[in-house]
Amino acid sequence: MQECAAGLIQVRRDGDRLAFAAPLLRRSGALEEADVEAIAVALGIARADVLGHSWADNGPGWQVVELGSAGQVLALRPDAAALGARKVGVMGRHEGADGPRYEVRAFAPAGVEDPVTGSLNAGIAQWLTARDEAPERWTAAQGTVLGREGRIHLEREADGTIWVGGDTVVTIEGTILV
Repeated sequence: MQECAAGLIQVRRDGDRLAFAAPLLRRSGALEEADVEAIAVALGIARADVLGHSWADNGPGWQVVELGSAGQVLALRPDAAALGARKVGVMGRHEGADGPRYEVRAFAPAGVEDPVTGSLNAGIAQWLTARDEAPERWTAAQGTVLGREGRIHLEREADGTIWVGGDTVVTIEGTILV
């Protein structure tokens, strides 16, 4: 178990990979149209490019928009000032059966782009499940634009539990005495 702001989260080991059970969404459902329009402007796209949108809030307050393709997601050059305090996730489907199913990008306040975001991918997986579009297993790519090539491994169990996992690279180690 891991204790965090979302509560107690179940963690498991799948071989060399750790995964966590997606916490329940605190907020779901369609975004307000004014939010979708503001997000589209901040992303530098037309409102018509947004094929779907939803809250995917499991704690951080993610707002998610879906574009028509992974290429559209990768081409985004968002305006950080226009995003403001929003936490926006963007997803688009990759073509073909090989490789990741979706490309995901996560934009946090102050123009920060997160290379791999477990909470966002968990929320997207729950949104896909609610739309009956989540396969049993799939991989999402994130961090591509940042040169990080992150891969998030997702699994939907029969009982609806979504497992979110991935490989990690340790870049710093240390000890803190409190």
